Amino acid sequence: MQWLLFLPQLPATPSSLRVMVWRKMRQIGALGLQNGVWVLPEREDLWQQLNDLQGSIRQQGGEAFVFRAQAHPPEAEALIRERFCADRDEEYQEFLGRCQDFLAEIAKETRQEKFTFAEMEEIEEDLQKMEHWLNKIRARDFFGATQAEPASRALEACQQAFATFVSQVYRRQGLEPPAVSSSQSFDTGDAAP
Repeated sequence: MQWLLFLPQLPATPSSLRVMVWRKMRQIGALGLQNGVWVLPEREDLWQQLNDLQGSIRQQGGEAFVFRAQAHPPEAEALIRERFCADRDEEYQEFLGRCQDFLAEIAKETRQEKFTFAEMEEIEEDLQKMEHWLNKIRARDFFGATQAEPASRALEACQQAFATFVSQVYRRQGLEPPAVSSSQSFDTGDAAP
């Protein structure tokens, strides 16, 4: 397999450039090997993002190099893949914890019978953030981390819990619940008192 290696050489100041590079590399799913060496699987979209970042670094007084490489010995490739998966599994675990919090929040609001459109909208915003977050993790899960499927199932459980809550809100307001899937937005503009 071909890999992309990214080697930035950044000035000591300002530190904002180091932070920007670190954030960008984490955002695109790069694995930090050691001493500022980042690795990604070779893909055209990732190659382009590294080239764009290289240009930004140069504009700010730094330097960066992008290489295509192969791991050697072959066992090194397996270790690199394992590290990628471990990073993603860590992110999926954090997401799973947030799903538990989300379900606990819906259970609490249900026990307290807070079946209002305002509460529904607040919960929907949280759900949309979670959907966006999971999509970002999936985009950088290059090798199918083990927690990907549990995270997908947890999001489905959150979507179903939200759909049930929405039905309760509408019924409490004396309205017919909307006939939409649990992952769709609910327009409450005309129905809210």
